[in-house]
Amino acid sequence: MKETIDSRQLLAFATLARKQSFTLAAKELFLTQSAVSHAIKALEQELETRIFNRVGKRVFLTQAGEQLLRHAERILREMQLARAGLEELRNWGHSRLRIGASLTACQYLLPSVLREFKRNSPRCTLKIETGDAPKMEELLRDNQIDLAIMIEPRDDDISFRRLFEDELRFLVSPLHPWVQAGAVGQPRVADETIILYSKSSQTFRMISEYFLHDRIPLNHVMELGSMESIKELVKIGLGVGVVAPWIVQRELADSSLVSFPLGTRPLRRVWGIAHLRGRSLTLAEETFASLCEAAAQRLGLQAEVVKSH
Repeated sequence: MKETIDSRQLLAFATLARKQSFTLAAKELFLTQSAVSHAIKALEQELETRIFNRVGKRVFLTQAGEQLLRHAERILREMQLARAGLEELRNWGHSRLRIGASLTACQYLLPSVLREFKRNSPRCTLKIETGDAPKMEELLRDNQIDLAIMIEPRDDDISFRRLFEDELRFLVSPLHPWVQAGAVGQPRVADETIILYSKSSQTFRMISEYFLHDRIPLNHVMELGSMESIKELVKIGLGVGVVAPWIVQRELADSSLVSFPLGTRPLRRVWGIAHLRGRSLTLAEETFASLCEAAAQRLGLQAEVVKSH
């Protein structure tokens, strides 16, 4: 057996492990399916062990494959960082920054950050990917983005730099009965149409778990992919939203919307900047993170004060 593993075989292996399909792996690598199959077969022969089990058209890692994948991901990540570092030296003064963020962060937090960043680093190429927390984690692991503005992940492979904490609360029209009563009618929460953000989001899961814990069924749920749409539907009385107050600061200030706590237990989220653990941040990435911290402070997100009940 050779002392080192061919990097192309290692890349084919890691891609196949992630895609679990020769067809999908070949498509991502811009290779033929037979080329990927040949690379895996050669790697198994070289290692003298089976690293995949074939089940129909899908493949799954063996125990040996799982062990190899841990090393492969770290090696490939280091190779990518080495190349990026050399490119940065070769193109001194030029850099790139690939950011991932939820639609909420893109709309309410990122604009001022990006404006200031471009003023400080005009020669840096920016790329923005949008998506919820699960997608951000996937993009980070696949080295498709450098940083992600997201809710705190549970994955130990991802390093997290805290920006701020918010609280999810009910959002209602000023004509809603709760406003007249001055309190949420908890027995009637189950009868309300609850308007929530995307089912694929971590926020949706947190809200569902919160009410499940309190044994309050959400019988009527409306799912929307836009915070602006949620606000507008709540304004005209089509339901009760569950939103963090920093997203509706203007509406709460002018009393076009009113917020109430979800219950006796506050439901809080921690937002921050995530990146793969073990990698050092470039100057551009550190600058971006610092600008995000400053933007959060300007929005008053460290200690939120809202007009609510």
